[in-house]
Amino acid sequence: MHPFETRTLPPEPTITAPDGSDVRVLVALPRGSMAHFRLDPGRTSAAVEHRSVEELWYVVGGQAEMWRRQGAVEEIVLLQAGTSLSIPVGTRFQFRTVGAEPFCAVGTTMPPWPGPDEAVLVEGPWRASPAAP
Repeated sequence: MHPFETRTLPPEPTITAPDGSDVRVLVALPRGSMAHFRLDPGRTSAAVEHRSVEELWYVVGGQAEMWRRQGAVEEIVLLQAGTSLSIPVGTRFQFRTVGAEPFCAVGTTMPPWPGPDEAVLVEGPWRASPAAP
């Protein structure tokens, strides 16, 4: 058995994701972990591909465009509050904010995020923003 865990959204980012978004780590169990992602207005993430994890996202605020590609299949979709999406293992993806609000999503990673070497930088459709100061 695993102990119960209850956590409030941290006021400051816990880490910066390999794609450049701010991450606030939430709860985890042996088969999955949860985090809150934020990308400020005018920012574009780096394009990445995960080596072994897949993710499910639920958008809680702002808007972003999300590019995803698996082999020859690719799309760009608009994400806004209430939208959910999947990022299967091996999917190349990149996102950028649209509008004046930060883009915020809650994501579940399965299995739990193993560390910064999980994400491999790839070529995406947009130029990534430099990291925030």
